[in-house]
Amino acid sequence: MRLLLLLLVAASAMVRSEASANLGGVPSKRLKMQYATGPLLKFQIWRVFEEYMRVISQRYPDIRIEGENYLPQPIYRHIASFLSVFKLVLIGLIIVGKDPFAFFGMQAPSIWQWGQENKVYACMMVFFLSNMIENQCMSTGAFEITLNDVPVWSKLESGHLPSMQQLVQILDNEMKLNVHMDSIPHHRS
Repeated sequence: MRLLLLLLVAASAMVRSEASANLGGVPSKRLKMQYATGPLLKFQIWRVFEEYMRVISQRYPDIRIEGENYLPQPIYRHIASFLSVFKLVLIGLIIVGKDPFAFFGMQAPSIWQWGQENKVYACMMVFFLSNMIENQCMSTGAFEITLNDVPVWSKLESGHLPSMQQLVQILDNEMKLNVHMDSIPHHRS
């Protein structure tokens, strides 16, 4: 039983760190391109990031490209954190065999009794159902692109991903605008 508990705790930590890295947690390290100068184009989604990065880096070699996770609303992050802790406590109670309902003077429901009779299945069910809910809380569906911290595309606003042609056109327009703005002399009043 202790081995099962250790395996579940290790698997939970591994899944939680992966979910944090993939679904909105603070990234432990960011992918940085070798280019240290030029404008910064930032993607906030990972799935299609590599495809867009390849095409954009070929067309605009001076642009630094970074990818990071788009954080969900704080309430969803708190719910996911709570579920992560609650899951481990519940699995620990199942394995140890402690009845939390007796502490509150309540009779244990039949699902708890089933869990005590089938500890492995109950622990696996709690683990996977909790992870499913945690991942759903951390998922945003965002595809946000900024150029020098100025938003140039938002899937949250538009409802869809830009085509490669749309993105290239947007970048062409932004780059022309930046070159034009840099060429205008600044006057002091």
